[in-house]
Amino acid sequence: MRGLYLITNDDPIQQLLTKLQAALATGQVAILQYRRKKVQRSAQPQEIEQIKALCEQYQTPLVINDDLDFAVQFGLGVHLGQSDGEVADAVARLAQGAIIGRTCVGSLELAEQAIHEGASYVAFGAIYATPTKPEAGCIGITVLQQAQHAFDVPICAIGGLSVENSQPVIAAGAGLCAVISDILALPVEKIPMRVNAWAKLFAENI
Repeated sequence: MRGLYLITNDDPIQQLLTKLQAALATGQVAILQYRRKKVQRSAQPQEIEQIKALCEQYQTPLVINDDLDFAVQFGLGVHLGQSDGEVADAVARLAQGAIIGRTCVGSLELAEQAIHEGASYVAFGAIYATPTKPEAGCIGITVLQQAQHAFDVPICAIGGLSVENSQPVIAAGAGLCAVISDILALPVEKIPMRVNAWAKLFAENI
């Protein structure tokens, strides 16, 4: 797992699907995460079905944010925050080889525990200030450098990332860069070019 980690926003679902198709059709999205904080839970299964079909069409892994039950129901991976259940439970309930991510904020200790329990990748952030989670603060890139040397699973950076500011983040050890607005805030016609700019950035920082 290496490259752009795209997280859904709260656009109306048809608008979101159009934008996701534009992004996924490039073949340059490493992982897509379903995260819809403003959509009622009862409406989410239908959305997941639609986005899962799109991801299957473009052979892009899909993970569900913070909801292990949905991940189990749809046979998908999951990303768990610190208050959203245990990695070990996800390992026990999901299919072998399912992607399991864990938010570790800025803590190497939390990352070590998550990897021990079976996490596929560990996520650190917010790297930079972000309007999506203004309460998160920003942790900078030193923890990414430390994690790169300490762990042998992919390191995911999240928070305020853009093509313009992420070269140091990738150089510090982030194999995945998680973004929302840098892609999905754009008009649909500009999305493929932006996704390809991310792919170029990763290719230049191997």
